[in-house]
Amino acid sequence: MRVLHIVTGLGIGGAEQQLRLLVRHLPATCESEVVTLTNPGPVADGLRADGVRVTHLGMGGNRDLAALPRLTSLIRAGRYDVVHTHLYRACVYGRIAARLAGVRAVVATEHSLGDSQIEGRPLTRGTRALYRGTERLGVGTVAVSATVARRLREWGVPEERIHVVPNGIDPDRFRFDPAVRAAARAQLGFSERTFVIGGVGRLVPGKNVDVLVRALPAVPAARLLIVGTGPEHDHLLRLARSLGVAPRVHLVGAAGGRDGAGVMPELPALLAAMDVFVSASREESFGLAMVEALAAGLPVLHMACPAIEDLPSAAAPGARRIGTDVRDLVAALHTHYARHTGPHAGPDAGARRLPVPAAVDSYHIARTAERVHALYAAATGTGPGPDSGAHVSEDIPAVTASPAGLKK
Repeated sequence: MRVLHIVTGLGIGGAEQQLRLLVRHLPATCESEVVTLTNPGPVADGLRADGVRVTHLGMGGNRDLAALPRLTSLIRAGRYDVVHTHLYRACVYGRIAARLAGVRAVVATEHSLGDSQIEGRPLTRGTRALYRGTERLGVGTVAVSATVARRLREWGVPEERIHVVPNGIDPDRFRFDPAVRAAARAQLGFSERTFVIGGVGRLVPGKNVDVLVRALPAVPAARLLIVGTGPEHDHLLRLARSLGVAPRVHLVGAAGGRDGAGVMPELPALLAAMDVFVSASREESFGLAMVEALAAGLPVLHMACPAIEDLPSAAAPGARRIGTDVRDLVAALHTHYARHTGPHAGPDAGARRLPVPAAVDSYHIARTAERVHALYAAATGTGPGPDSGAHVSEDIPAVTASPAGLKK
């Protein structure tokens, strides 16, 4: 089965990283190639290192209509069985191009649909209309969480066209190793007794990383370690200087990338260096970084995380939802700070980790790849497709799809 994945860009981001991981875990019978409309960044390099062919379409912007015939020709020449689109612009152009090229088995994954924005941009009436109009050109849309599925239904996408396939991670990659923690902390300049607040994500307004910076003055001697890149980088540094905490704020850029100190550790090592993980985003479609933090045994404080909230609380006992005010975050951080630095903490307090919760196994990438492959099989008529009786379980996320909803 020949599968073409079309994505808006391949810079550092959750959807882009998820695409690479998915391609790695699809069955060997799936011959995958990738087209990126713009920005063939670090994830493109990673895909090529994995042996995946990546083509940069060179699209000039959202209204570069000349990209449509180029994409159509590419799909037609590739004789693909399935076209799988990722992110808004790629879904709009990819669905149209695939149908023009004669490919009817078109599956889309909705990675970043919020209640008020999509991929960080405000939702408008025109955006919704274009999305709904092109959605009908495919055989169905994958929602990465039950929360996204609800939002799609509210947009008017029919229930039978929505298939919940949660994002996935490779839990073994994030397994905690005290030696890795010690090495990462040494490279970052942290002692073992330093209390490190961590976060991972794009430095964009919607992620609200400034909330973590604003909380730092109230947590004495703590360090803030943020892994990510984006346009808010300089603003966050200015804010840290204005609050007098700049020496305690560490924006390390991309995990595994380079900064002034050389090559940064990979993400699992950076998570190992943290003592508590915080996500201040008020709106998420899944919350992949929080699942990775749970896999690393970290306590997680979050303001919104469908990956956790769609499961019963017992599935992720180390995760706690907090309010959106800076004072709410400060109060929660004080609890963890006291456990780390209090008189009964002990010298190895930071190296102790929580048991990996059931939620992590629920979101194993092997499950995700299996369900996506089942959708491909149903869409092309080469397999029975997902069980029509499947639903979103109360404890284990399951694909919600029926063969009837995937007919050509």
